[in-house]
Amino acid sequence: MGGRVTRVFRNFNVENRASREISKEKPTPAPRHRTARMDAMADSPEIKEEVLRKDDRFLTLLKDVYVESRDPPVQVKDGGGEHLPSKQEEKRLTKLGHLEALDVKKVPKGKISLVEALTLLNNHKLQPQIWTAEKIAAEYSLELKEVNSLLEFFIPFTVQEFRKETKKAITSHKPKQLT
Repeated sequence: MGGRVTRVFRNFNVENRASREISKEKPTPAPRHRTARMDAMADSPEIKEEVLRKDDRFLTLLKDVYVESRDPPVQVKDGGGEHLPSKQEEKRLTKLGHLEALDVKKVPKGKISLVEALTLLNNHKLQPQIWTAEKIAAEYSLELKEVNSLLEFFIPFTVQEFRKETKKAITSHKPKQLT
């Protein structure tokens, strides 16, 4: 609604206002300075001769100028924790078996992947006589001290099933009926 009202006032007597503005005398521009027109003087032969003439005094001063430039020594900025490896790390292929699609294919020596860690913990839990700390350290290229800590402090979950006789106690209660 407000747009209609403003449009009426804006378009009121628009033709008369436009013709009045067009019929006004245009203001005269400010006079230009005489030296502002360099292109007219550039055509004169005296100016061309002055521009092309070499001044011996300026040439001798220019020959005396000698600029010597040296770059400051380059300082390597610390990447804030991002360090490129100084040498190529030795990598080994993972021993995953049927789970290889779940994990990385190569890991650095002295480290193991998550799936390998779970596998070796489970193997040690199921067969501790076969999968000893020494065998695990040799198999996965790990240090014996780290393997002992791993086997001591990390234990895989155990699934336990409870007997069915506890079900009788639960079914003896009659459910309440909603009315």
